[in-house]
Amino acid sequence: MSTDQSNSTDEQPIHDHEDVDGPGYPTPAAMRTESEREKTAYVMAPRVGMETDGKDFVGVVDLDPESETYSELIDTVEMPNKGDELHHFGWNACSSSCHAEGLARQYLVVPGQRSSRIHIIDAEDPRNPQIVKIIEPEELFEYDLSAPHTVHCVPGGKIVISMLGNADGELPGGFLQLDQEDFTIDGRWEADTGEWEGMHYDYWYQPRHDVLVSTEWAAPNTYYPGFDLEDVEAGNYGDSIHIWDWSEKRHEQTLEFGEEGQIPLEVRMSHNPEETQGYVGAALSSNIIHFYETDNGTWDWDVVIEEEAREHDDWDMPVPSLITDTLLSLDDQYLFYANWLHGNLRMYDVSDMGNPRLVDTIWAGGLFGDRQEVQGTDIRGSPQMLQLSRDGSRLYWTTSLFSSWDNQFFPEIAEEGSLMFKADVYPDEGRMELDEEFLVDFGDAPGGPARAHEIRWPGGDCTSDVWQ
Repeated sequence: MSTDQSNSTDEQPIHDHEDVDGPGYPTPAAMRTESEREKTAYVMAPRVGMETDGKDFVGVVDLDPESETYSELIDTVEMPNKGDELHHFGWNACSSSCHAEGLARQYLVVPGQRSSRIHIIDAEDPRNPQIVKIIEPEELFEYDLSAPHTVHCVPGGKIVISMLGNADGELPGGFLQLDQEDFTIDGRWEADTGEWEGMHYDYWYQPRHDVLVSTEWAAPNTYYPGFDLEDVEAGNYGDSIHIWDWSEKRHEQTLEFGEEGQIPLEVRMSHNPEETQGYVGAALSSNIIHFYETDNGTWDWDVVIEEEAREHDDWDMPVPSLITDTLLSLDDQYLFYANWLHGNLRMYDVSDMGNPRLVDTIWAGGLFGDRQEVQGTDIRGSPQMLQLSRDGSRLYWTTSLFSSWDNQFFPEIAEEGSLMFKADVYPDEGRMELDEEFLVDFGDAPGGPARAHEIRWPGGDCTSDVWQ
């Protein structure tokens, strides 16, 4: 159901934040229709595993079409140490706290996946961000946690980060909670793990329905070296998602997908806070799974999209599409996802979430893309991390997945860096078109080539903000 046609009018006064001066927007529809066009992007840019060794940085990209530096990397916030592998990051505050007067979306929380070091960046001046605090890995190890991944601000003045491993890089992982004001560590978020064995990756939460949903990749020591099919056969990669009681911080239910849902990565729940459903992309199985709460309060799932493996002369097995990132538009009208090995991104009409309808595809790079260069530059990698403009009219993506996996499947990234692209999206027509005038080449970054990974906007975006 579209957020703009929510059936929650009876409850609206309870959740009416219009008159409170907090961060973000009172509803997804307000973010979509009232926010300004994005003019700046923050992009994770790790250098781990590059042929030219160097420190990771957060890149600042100019997205203002009226600017002389449009589609250029205009600044970098270099990390003080090598080897962080910046990956995913988030804000100190988002629309989940729009009722919290005086709180501002000012600080980026930037973890290092490999180093377990967490950087706090002040982005009050959007084009001149500065590191203001570093949480060293030893502080995380004290809670037997490592490998920070997803960062969400949560109601109550806290930040919760999914942690993929223990202090030794093995299972179980967990959740780390920070204070929103001074970024001190409160401790672990979870109170009762139940039957959860601690395999972890991404998470999303719906506070209005008292639920958190988490996904699985593997123990850090499994995926750090690269992908090995023997690890799949040994059961070292995930095939389930987990339902948690949000207020009690208690594991409630496991949805096990088996072969239909191997390596379920990004989880995207409806932006409409009245809904209790969403999608997860199962990377290795190359399926999109729709999960939902049933009438009796338990959760169930269905495979709603299947990508077929394809034969390739250089592979001794059919190549899975490897669905990596997924994204829902703010009005819950369209689902976008990336097939990183095949080399395309898909756009589906999901106004009926249980019955997605393919409306468009862009092929660019990868093993099968019919377009292998833009502006005379070879596409290194393939569509991977996605970010959509708040009004749903522009889709951006980068081409790096993870250092060791890049080097295994698209080794040219390690030598020349990866890229950032854009497509114009026409929601009313259900189509998208590659913008061949837009290209950000992270191979030209100051200090040497870099990878380009997750993207965020000042002011929030489709994958950072949650509503109460």
